[in-house]
Amino acid sequence: MAVQKKTDSWKMKKWFTAYAPKSVGESVIGEFPANDEEAAIGRNIVVGLDVITHNPSHAYTNAVLKVTDVNGSVAHTKLMEIRQLYSYIRSLVRRYRSVASLVTPVTSKDGRNMNMKLLVITRSRVTHSRIRGIRKEMETEVLSYVKEKDEKDIISTIIDGSFQAQLAAKLKHITPINRIEVRTLEFK
Repeated sequence: MAVQKKTDSWKMKKWFTAYAPKSVGESVIGEFPANDEEAAIGRNIVVGLDVITHNPSHAYTNAVLKVTDVNGSVAHTKLMEIRQLYSYIRSLVRRYRSVASLVTPVTSKDGRNMNMKLLVITRSRVTHSRIRGIRKEMETEVLSYVKEKDEKDIISTIIDGSFQAQLAAKLKHITPINRIEVRTLEFK
């Protein structure tokens, strides 16, 4: 009786090169193995935003990309989520400061639904009525801003920080703001 040789399943896998979506620059983000093209579609890839933007200041932010289609060994992705690392958010919150957070579903001008989770850190402790005022005004500003922009503009302004700067300028009349961060931007 002859012994049959079994081929290693790892050697049968093919390597695919993943590309970021056009909304964030369409650069190579890495390679991953899969059995075939159908197995690669639908896979989530978590990568640091600094890998996509080539900006070291984005090292504390992760991007979740989903493989949408595969052509040969090239995998195209779609942005599913941008989120700050928990350790980074933790480093921002200090003693003698107040924190206001907001979670709101929004729809962009081009019809893309998303959840936006924002965090506002004040320079000093403030009363609960001011925190409620920050939250209320922040929600109206975010909804009006997102209605006028398409998905690509929203992503680029959040990544470069101009969205947060505009929001801070509109909220500073309530109390001095230390920092505004978009903790998470989830696409549905």
